[in-house]
Amino acid sequence: MGAEPIEGGFGLYVHWPFCAAKCPYCDFNSHVRAAVDQRRWTRALLAEMSWHAARTPGRRLDSIFFGGGTPSLMDPATVAAVIDAASGHWNLADAAEITLEANPTSVEAGRFAGYARAGVNRLSLGVQALNDPDLNALGRLHSATEARAAFDMARTIFPRISFDLIYARQGQSLAAWEAELDAALGMAADHLSLYQLTIEAGTRFGELHARGRLRGLPDDDLAADMYALTQQRCAAAGLAGYEVSNHARPGAEGRHNLVYWRYGEYVGIGPGAHGRYVRDGQRLASATALHPETWLAATETRGEGLSADDPIPPAEQAEEYLMMALRLAEGASLARHRRLGGAPLSALGDLQAEGLLSRDADRIAVTDRGRPVLNAVLRALLA
Repeated sequence: MGAEPIEGGFGLYVHWPFCAAKCPYCDFNSHVRAAVDQRRWTRALLAEMSWHAARTPGRRLDSIFFGGGTPSLMDPATVAAVIDAASGHWNLADAAEITLEANPTSVEAGRFAGYARAGVNRLSLGVQALNDPDLNALGRLHSATEARAAFDMARTIFPRISFDLIYARQGQSLAAWEAELDAALGMAADHLSLYQLTIEAGTRFGELHARGRLRGLPDDDLAADMYALTQQRCAAAGLAGYEVSNHARPGAEGRHNLVYWRYGEYVGIGPGAHGRYVRDGQRLASATALHPETWLAATETRGEGLSADDPIPPAEQAEEYLMMALRLAEGASLARHRRLGGAPLSALGDLQAEGLLSRDADRIAVTDRGRPVLNAVLRALLA
């Protein structure tokens, strides 16, 4: 089956909604369950994938991403079944990236070899911090020693490794973040995802913050200094900031997330998964039921657990494209923005004059000065 590549790529996202514990900062669709029937969940995931495959035939599949939740709680056999089914439904590219998010506890690290045998070729470790007091404050179940051991083990098994850290944590100084970042860079990862702690409504941290009980958070100036330091230290170490929060050596960029940021097509299966794909010339936005048991019952009944599968108006497509593509250092194509139905960008000249946007022929990109205020740039551009 000789499928042609799609502009921006085509990917499959698989959501595993279960965690051993709920982290106090997390607003993802994650749930704690005493037990999970892996075979039942495997059947449901495969059923929903089959439903989507019938609507997206002939695609070349560039990436598969197991996210969560905690996908490293999945049995390797479940992961293998999903990958095998995906390669049967679509034309799996020779260089397809297959990523699984993992927590670095000793129990989950022992599954790594099984995931590699299943076909996973990229591991994304949720490290979040490299010292035990901060890991405890973040509600993580692993220690810093376990995180390093899991990373070292993963390096011997997977060709590509990434890990996450959160900065602007409670009580964190600029010097402390610099030391931690240097330690992370010294671990020789080829990809780092470095996120500023954000306080989200509906989380435990959100509740504490609303009551004035989440003390020691850095102020805006210190958080901005941490962001600037992150860009400088990573660039000096050869891990350029190819996206607002993601840094990689050349060629090690996360290919699945690039499908999102380049506004490609993707199918999402599992509770709370989203998708964007083209059918009969119309770009659709899909979403599934958030609650795991609701999604499972619907999928077992009708073969999919969708809560939405709606056309996206052209102007909204153009806005989505800019909002995603301008997160990337490579920026966005004005010609593609117009093809998607975008109106002329009247604020473009002013944003260039302010040094917040750059333009090179057809492409526009947010400058280093503009990145810390990306949301404001987008608001002005899309007004």
